[in-house]
Amino acid sequence: MIKVLYFARLREQLGCGEETLPLLPGKVAAIKDLVALLSDRGRIWGDTLSDPSVRVAVNQTIADLDTAINDGDEVAFFPPVTGG
Repeated sequence: MIKVLYFARLREQLGCGEETLPLLPGKVAAIKDLVALLSDRGRIWGDTLSDPSVRVAVNQTIADLDTAINDGDEVAFFPPVTGG
């Protein structure tokens, strides 16, 4: 199982703050596979997660689409963060 978190506007757009999903060996091995799986839920999911400004982290470390996902990982999707 993996824990998936959605922050800020993503949580609002998707209507979901967090969920737990099975890893699905052979189908979900990297972030890009997870994005594809979630995008199959419908247009809002695909549009939101394919937005190039959306960032992703695995176990609180910034990741990219090729980053591997392992059982027990936490994956977070969030918009860019600015500070000042």
